[in-house]
Parts: sequence; C-alpha cells; structure tokens
Amino acid sequence: MASQLIEEQRKGAEVHAGHDLCEEKMKQLLAELGLPKGLLPLEEIREFGHNRSSGFVWAIQKKKKNHTFEKIKQVTSYAAEVTAFVDGRKLKKVNGIKAREMLIWVSIVEVGINDSAPDKVVFLSSAGLSKTFPASAFE
Repeated sequence: MASQLIEEQRKGAEVHAGHDLCEEKMKQLLAELGLPKGLLPLEEIREFGHNRSSGFVWAIQKKKKNHTFEKIKQVTSYAAEVTAFVDGRKLKKVNGIKAREMLIWVSIVEVGINDSAPDKVVFLSSAGLSKTFPASAFE
C-alpha cells in the first residue's frame, strides 16, 4: 500500500536518491518542522521524497531496520518504506514505524511536538495511546 501511495504522490514531488543526499534532505525537513534530526535513523536510504503541495513525505531504505534509542531504552522498528504527511510540527498518518512496548509491537501513527512543550516529542499509537519523550533522546 505504501508503494502505491508513493507512486501517486511522486508527481510534483522533490525526489532524491542515494543515502547521503537522502539523509541530508530528511534531516533538513525534520529541522524545518522543529523535530529532532535523529528521529528517523534509517540506513542505506535509496530514496527520499517530499511533495510540498500535499505534505506527503517518504523514505525507502534497503531493508527494515530496528533501532534502540539508548537514552530512553526504546526499541523502534522502521519498515523498508516509511511514509507520512507533514502537518505543522507533526508527522501524521505515519506508516512503517512501530515501537516495542513490553512484548508487543505498536504501530505509530503520529509524531509531533506541541507548542506548549517544545522540548518533548509526542508519539501516538494506532490504539490512541500516547507517549512523550524528551527531544534530546533523538539527537
């Protein structure tokens, strides 16, 4: 499903290829949104795209990646294709990111920063549960 959405959004989008350039562009976008640059620690990124008119962003990496954010001991899984829509200081309708809570993997559907607490990142799960972490944990 993510691949189909990426193809639909490709027209009019800025599309970049190659890990170094994609990582740079992705970090620029995160900084532009006021989100921590280390929020998406992807590896071997093949493509990064951003359709500014719709707000759609995507990153395609060679393979799925699990990552542990050491400062908060949070294990997160990133699918080979990660997609989202940019809305203010948030990534909404996120697809391809899961966090491990206890023994289960929980899909993350929104990541953002509230203006009332700019030093905190809020994650919202598909079940409607939220969890907040210091932004410094993702740098």
